[in-house]
Amino acid sequence: MDDLIFTRDDEQMMLEFKKSMIKVFNMTDLGKMRFFLGIKVLQQANGIYTCQQKYALEVLKRFGMEENNAVMNPMVPGFKAGKTGEDNKIDETYYKQIVGSLMYITATRPDMMFVVSFISRFMVRPT
Repeated sequence: MDDLIFTRDDEQMMLEFKKSMIKVFNMTDLGKMRFFLGIKVLQQANGIYTCQQKYALEVLKRFGMEENNAVMNPMVPGFKAGKTGEDNKIDETYYKQIVGSLMYITATRPDMMFVVSFISRFMVRPT
């Protein structure tokens, strides 16, 4: 095992568990979690916060969108999309990479789940 994450609301039980693990395994305590699977974790008294800003910026750069304008709504209101139309075909693999990258971002941005689910419907012959 490489890493171990554990949590508990009982401070004494947490310390006992940590001591027993250190006895059995060659283990060091790195303190509070700061990153997990590329997700930044901020633990405070009033809650635990997660952020993928670095990953999101990497996705924008990867797909050549770092200079695009930010929007408040990720989807044009009233937009009607369909599976018909042959104009503006794009590479399926490229489109799937974009959708997959956006799906990972929804781990910390559930507000984007609808639009990412919506665009994932068009992964076969995207236009």
